Amino acid sequence: MDSPMTNTRVQVITSVQRRRRWTREEKERLVAAAMEPGAVASAVAREAGIHVSQLFRWRQELCGPAAKSVRFAEATITAEPSSAPAAAPPAMTPGGSIEVEFTAAPRLRITGPVDPTTLSAVIDALAKFGRR
Repeated sequence: MDSPMTNTRVQVITSVQRRRRWTREEKERLVAAAMEPGAVASAVAREAGIHVSQLFRWRQELCGPAAKSVRFAEATITAEPSSAPAAAPPAMTPGGSIEVEFTAAPRLRITGPVDPTTLSAVIDALAKFGRR
């Protein structure tokens, strides 16, 4: 009768060196395998005997940091063209609001009357924030 231990895999480390040294080619092969369509990074890492965070670190070293995909579009506020003489600005409604939701930051919400000056200030602030 077979014992449950017959299928156990044992690795004997005979050297003083405790860490495995990975060549650049090995790292590239593992990173490429993890980036294949449908690949699961944790499964690739587990198969190689490393932690998934090590695989992500290698990917960053080999491929560079991920590009930021958040970009701000430039906006310009202009007066509406009109053939009539300039009139007083429309009355502000008390229920107006501006809401901007960021992917990696809190939501910005301005409530109350939203006039062109406030809107312009918000756009300027967001444009400066996006350039950092």
